[in-house]
This record gives sequence, C-alpha cells and structure tokens, in this order.
Amino acid sequence: MSPPMFDEMNATASSVREHYQGYQRWLARQPADAMQACRAEAEIIFRRVGITFAVYGDKDEDGSGSERLIPFDLIPRIIPAHEWARMERGLVQRVTALNRFLHDVYHEQEILKAGVIPSDQIFQNAQFRPEMMGVDVPGNVYSHISGIDIVRACNAQGEGEYFVLEDNLRVASGVSYMLEDRRMMMRLFPALFNENRVAPVAHYPDMLLETLRAMAPPATADPTVVVLTPGMHNSAYFEHAFLAQQMGVELIEGQDLFVKDNFVYMRTTRGPKQVDVIYRRVDDDYLDPLAFRPKSTLGCAGILNVYRSGNVSLCNAIGTGVADDKSIYPYVPKMIEFYLGEKPILQNVPTYACRNKDDLQYTLANLKDLVVKEVHGAGGYGMLVGPASTKAEIEAFRAALLANPAGYIAQPTLSLSTCPTYVESGVAPRHIDLRPFVLSGKEVQMVPGGLTRVALKEGSLVVNSSQGGGTKDTWVLQEGRVAPKRSQSQAQSQSAGV
Repeated sequence: MSPPMFDEMNATASSVREHYQGYQRWLARQPADAMQACRAEAEIIFRRVGITFAVYGDKDEDGSGSERLIPFDLIPRIIPAHEWARMERGLVQRVTALNRFLHDVYHEQEILKAGVIPSDQIFQNAQFRPEMMGVDVPGNVYSHISGIDIVRACNAQGEGEYFVLEDNLRVASGVSYMLEDRRMMMRLFPALFNENRVAPVAHYPDMLLETLRAMAPPATADPTVVVLTPGMHNSAYFEHAFLAQQMGVELIEGQDLFVKDNFVYMRTTRGPKQVDVIYRRVDDDYLDPLAFRPKSTLGCAGILNVYRSGNVSLCNAIGTGVADDKSIYPYVPKMIEFYLGEKPILQNVPTYACRNKDDLQYTLANLKDLVVKEVHGAGGYGMLVGPASTKAEIEAFRAALLANPAGYIAQPTLSLSTCPTYVESGVAPRHIDLRPFVLSGKEVQMVPGGLTRVALKEGSLVVNSSQGGGTKDTWVLQEGRVAPKRSQSQAQSQSAGV
C-alpha cells in the first residue's frame, strides 16, 4: 500500500484548503486557451532573456554542453503566513547551528571531543580543508548563502509536515529562477497580485549585497564586491550574471584577478582595483592552483594566503562543504541541541548511514523501497529511487554500495506533497519541493519565499532541473494587511527583464 500524499491545494476531493480558495476560484474562471497562450508567452520570454542552464554530459553537435530552458509552471505554490513563520524560525535555527559547527570544526572541535560526531566523519571527509584550521573568518560565518531543501510529506498522523531533505552550503544555486518566476507571474497575471497578499521577494539582491558587504575585511569603508564565475559554460552561468547585474557589481572570471602584496586585485580598463569581497561560484578545488588543483584556470593563484591573512573575504568560505556532505546531514539535529541548547524546529528525513553495519544491512535488504544517495552527489545524479528502478538497476547499485558503503546514505521513499500543475493534458498533480535561501551576515535573514521545483513527469519524485524538473512561483501570503493596489502597467514595469 502506497503512503498517503499531501495535496497542497485540495484538502479533500471536494474541498480546497483555505489559503488556496481565492486562487482556485480565479483559476476556475480561466479559459484553457488563455492559459495555453500565457504558457507559450512565458517560454518565449524566458528564451529571449536566456534563462537556461547547461546540462553536463549532454552535448550539442559541436561538442559543447547543451543549453536547456527550465520549464516554468503557471500555477503557484502557496504557503500561508503561519506555516512560513514556523519554517523561517526553523531555517534560521538550522543555519545558525551549521555555521557554529563549521567554526568549531576549524577551531576548538568541541563537538568531536564530546563524541557527538565521530572524528573520522570530519577528517576523512573530502570536503574538510585542513588549510582552514585556526583561520578566523568575519563574524565566524562560513555559509553566507545557504539553500535548504524542504519537502512536505504525511506524518504518522496523516498530516502534512515539512522536513529538511538536504543542506546546500557550498554554492547554493537557483535563486535567480525564484526571482524570474515571480517577475513572470507579475507580468502574466498582474491582477492576481492585487487580489492576494503575496509577500515580495524582489529585494533579495539588495539583501544579498548587504550580506556580502557586511563580511568585508575590518576597516574597509566602501568594500568592492565581485561575483566570481567559472565562465559561460557553467550550468548556472545565467544566475551568476543575473545576480551581478542585480547587485550592480562586476562579474569576473579567475583570469581577471591577481594577487600582489598579499591583496587581491581585478584588472579593469582603468587599471588594477582592489577586491574586498568575492561571492564565489567556484568550488574549493578550483579556487587556487597553488593550494588545490594545480591545473585549475578557474581561480586565482595565491588567493588562499590572502584569505587566510584576512585581506579578502570569500563567500561562502573555503571548507564549508564539510557541513553539507550527506554523511553529516544526519547529525544536524544533534548540532542544534549541542550548540543552541534547543530542539530542532524542522525535522530531518529518517536517514540510514551505510558506513554503519546495521544501517548497511537494512539498506541492502530494502533497496527496492529506499532512496539511496551518494554522500557527495548533487543534481539528482548518483542516486537510486528503489520503487522506480528495475531489478537490474537495483542489483547494479547493490554492487556499488557494497564496494563503498561509506559513500552512501539511504532514506525512505517519501511521498512528496503534490501541487496542481499546468501540463499538456491540463491541470494535474505533480510532486514538488522547496529551496528557501538563507543569508547569514551580521544577522540571519531571508526573503519570504524560495524556489519551488516540480517533477513534471507524472509520478516522478525527482524535481532537479537536470533531470527534467521545472519551477513554480512560491507565494507566501501575508497576514493583516493587503498589498498596495497597482495598475497593470505598474506591475508590468516592475517585472521588466533582466
């Protein structure tokens, strides 16, 4: 018997949840041809603006990585104010504890001495950077931009409950799609935003810039902030360019930087300019060929020493990945209790660490019912969804698991909540998740919303864009006040392109 599914809009077959009722009445009045026209318009605009991502391993005829449009769904995911308030408290709590953990790992290591986390889980972790031991970073903040993946599933009482599925602390991506989805909805359906109290998200780039500037080296009066991209062939290059443009800062590549007298400079048409804060979208391994991969051309030689000296800030910090490794994820609730003395507000998904003998045996005996993931995997790659896999696929994964048990975790196959989605056949339920973005600077803050990803294939639980997933606008409803009325022309002017 399959587990019950939580429907975000429909409470029963004949009733709609209160926070969706206004939208549902509006949707019922929309002619099918009008919605199809809006869908086509959205695709044209997204292609024109260039809202695409590159798919690794998927080559065009010329051998370069193929570019795909991320499908956009017209039906928003709506979250009532009280649910968001609790989720926000839980996310702030979780990210605060994770940053405390990262500082501890690279300094006193109290959590290891207390035996809460086995030491080998840290020191044998591929993302642990011994170069960061004893290095003080501004505000003791390591993950300045965190993307926390949230899913909703039915709990033991049959009620929808939010769970944290994954922490993305190294290079959290996707926020540009959150912003562009909102712009598109405001362009296509401006009247809806007059009728609903939808919390704004457009100020995210301002909050991001504020967070980055706050992390500048001490005594920096007017810090120079840049976005460091691996280049146009990176899957998230659109986002890198988008965020740099929105913040009004330079988008640079490694070749634009150089080190002199223990400071970092960028080359400009007016000569060298000192750089104070680098929002880097380049992985640790590629940041400094003198310290990490010698053949890397994506970073800047010598930047690690400048960083360790405190003369430049990197956001997110080097070594942050040790906290978002999937083998560390099961310990986050214990981190919250250890560092904050609080019970977790948001629960983890039950997880089996295959490095442990009992967990491995359970996983091997139940592969057909579990989701098994590589601890370093991302983007929906390197994972087994047992119920959706063939016997041959399961047996192949069993062999990989036996060869390297420590490289995998397993989780029950959650029946992710569904949300009505506009597909070729009309409106139908599809599984979704949510990635809110948490900013940590002088304070921990976030915009009310996030990136809702949707598995467009019927029955699929894999929402990743690289696996054919799409995105939705995420509405957090406000309580107590109505959003100011705007004319259609005002709404559309605010939703102008990048």
